[in-house]
Amino acid sequence: MAQLLELDAEVLTPYLTELTGLLAQRVGPDAARILDLGSGPGTGSLALARQFPAAQVTAVDISPQLLHRLQKQAAARGAADRISTVEANVDEPWTKITEKGPFDLIWTASFLHHVSDPARTFTRAFEQLRPGGLIAVTEMDFFPRFLPEDTGTGRSGLEARLHHATSTRPPHEWTGPLADAGFVVEERRPFEIRLDGAQAGPALNTYAHLSLAKLRSHATDVLESDDLAALDALLDERQPQSIMRRGDLSVRTTRTTWLARRP
Repeated sequence: MAQLLELDAEVLTPYLTELTGLLAQRVGPDAARILDLGSGPGTGSLALARQFPAAQVTAVDISPQLLHRLQKQAAARGAADRISTVEANVDEPWTKITEKGPFDLIWTASFLHHVSDPARTFTRAFEQLRPGGLIAVTEMDFFPRFLPEDTGTGRSGLEARLHHATSTRPPHEWTGPLADAGFVVEERRPFEIRLDGAQAGPALNTYAHLSLAKLRSHATDVLESDDLAALDALLDERQPQSIMRRGDLSVRTTRTTWLARRP
């Protein structure tokens, strides 16, 4: 999963640059303290450190392995002195997080739906923002799509059927919970991401392969046998139509960001 998240950030660099640039406009480039809540391997922390060169970024995650991975990446990019890590369970008291605040910006991406009590988490985030500070909450609609309609293997429309069969959760909606915690919601902004192979870069094939393999692990009982066989052929690196060999991949996905401010 760490590799998948890192590839996501690499392939979707244009989107990350646009989003963090928007935050710089809203917060100001001189933000001093930023919190990355549920950082994982820290792709958000690294992007924020690039966009806010004067900021200290605190990355919080429950996994020491992912935080160690972030520390290595930060050192490799010359940002080790500006990115610190805190190993903590967000569902438990925020003692170690509080020591790093208050914050000018809180970033949380594809994470809030994992916590046991989002309302409590929003209340704690509100308390850790300075007055006038901003929180940016991002969710992905589902895994991106990569394949053409006709892959040359099996029936057309395979990826659409795969997504339909494996995407079973309703969309996340944070406007109400943010307002309930005291935030003023300034914007709910969808980002329609459409990148061709040249825009996505050389990591696209690996990213697509890992993403579709992840969905394949959930598809055994929900896809027809011919679709499973076609998907397996696409995931087989020895096959001529393999995802790893294709030059016709692209990235199509939607991410939504809620921007809310502490009055």
